[in-house]
Amino acid sequence: MNAEAPVHDGAAAPVRFDTKIAVLLREDLETWQRLNVTAFLVSGLGSQVPEVIGEPYEDADGVPYLPMFRQPVLVFEGTKETLTAAHARALSRALPRALFTSDLFATGHDGANRAAVRAVGTAELDLVGLAVHGPKNAVDKVLKGARMHP
Repeated sequence: MNAEAPVHDGAAAPVRFDTKIAVLLREDLETWQRLNVTAFLVSGLGSQVPEVIGEPYEDADGVPYLPMFRQPVLVFEGTKETLTAAHARALSRALPRALFTSDLFATGHDGANRAAVRAVGTAELDLVGLAVHGPKNAVDKVLKGARMHP
């Protein structure tokens, strides 16, 4: 599907995407943690799935701004068990994914973050967030049991 919507009479036509970007957060996170985890997770998708990034922005005065995702990011929440199951389903479908574990709240930089994840086996990861991108139906299956973030 073409991600660029034609413009008619100055208004953009609705766009339907064949893919979905979704973030799943563990329901027991503090507000600051939810925001922090979401920001970190989506940065991973943008770096590895370039087709999700739109064109750069520019205001009426010609000041340039960075490009952002070309489609909405849907944020969900669920229990620890829901997150663990979603992670397993994302792995089984080989969807592009980013993760955030509880250990990362105690680290202070990228190298320490990677070391903290590398120190734990897949089945033992204490997941607090997961981001996935893929075909809508595949992402929906990954998110089974999760609910939209309030």
